[in-house]
Amino acid sequence: MTIFAFKIKNNSNMEVKKILFISQEIEPYVPERRLSVIGRLLPQGVKEQGIEERTFMPKYGMIAERSNQLHEMIRLSGMNVIIDDTDHPLIIKVATLQQAHFQVYFIYNEDYFASNRIDELEMNCSPDDNDERSMFFVRAVIESIRKMRWVPDIIQCTGWISALAPVYIRTLYGDDPSFRDAKIVTALFNESIPKPLGDRLADKMHQDGIPKNALKPINGKELTYEDLMSYSLHYVDGVIECESDLSPQILDAASSLPKLQFTGDNDDTTLVTQFYGSLFD
Repeated sequence: MTIFAFKIKNNSNMEVKKILFISQEIEPYVPERRLSVIGRLLPQGVKEQGIEERTFMPKYGMIAERSNQLHEMIRLSGMNVIIDDTDHPLIIKVATLQQAHFQVYFIYNEDYFASNRIDELEMNCSPDDNDERSMFFVRAVIESIRKMRWVPDIIQCTGWISALAPVYIRTLYGDDPSFRDAKIVTALFNESIPKPLGDRLADKMHQDGIPKNALKPINGKELTYEDLMSYSLHYVDGVIECESDLSPQILDAASSLPKLQFTGDNDDTTLVTQFYGSLFD
């Protein structure tokens, strides 16, 4: 059963009209598991409620372009994202998930995502690049939204690869009109990172423009999944608990945040949109 962990105020005047989904995995593009199902369920649910959405995920090597009918978005591709003083060209592809009736924008770069078909996700088979892979993905999504001139009310982060998005949005892009009024929500899972993120992550993010005071909690440290998510939660406005028995460290980091438990077999996405609206009360 899905249970509310907050109260909805009846006098709320906020109607959520636009939602940005920054997702690590979306089923059926990747194997089915709780995280990838939620990655599909949330944008599909809000789309069915008449809410405008934009949904982004990485273009993993396991995603077959021809059978999934991916094609390049020329007007969005062509930017360079600088990570650790190196330019990385950004390519964006798009496909329509027919059974769910929404579009998915795929972030691709050959340095971080395989150009040929592979059988496992890149973060598992080349974990040493996961810090830069996450930085690239997050920056690419943010810059794409700015180029679209599209202003979301809610930014929904799903999966650890999106965990740096709240940090970037609240610091480097804090005054940007595309993001300054948006509420950020993070979905929480029982996950792990194949290998802790390297101890140069803070240095690389500082080169990217993130101020040093925002990086003090992670400076010089290797980050586990719990460390990364706990750090990210300092910059979000609410959380959705998508699995039971979450890490005590993560639960502690989220203890003061509005939350929605969304762990049932018959997940009702109208509860999620009501939760989004309540964050503006």
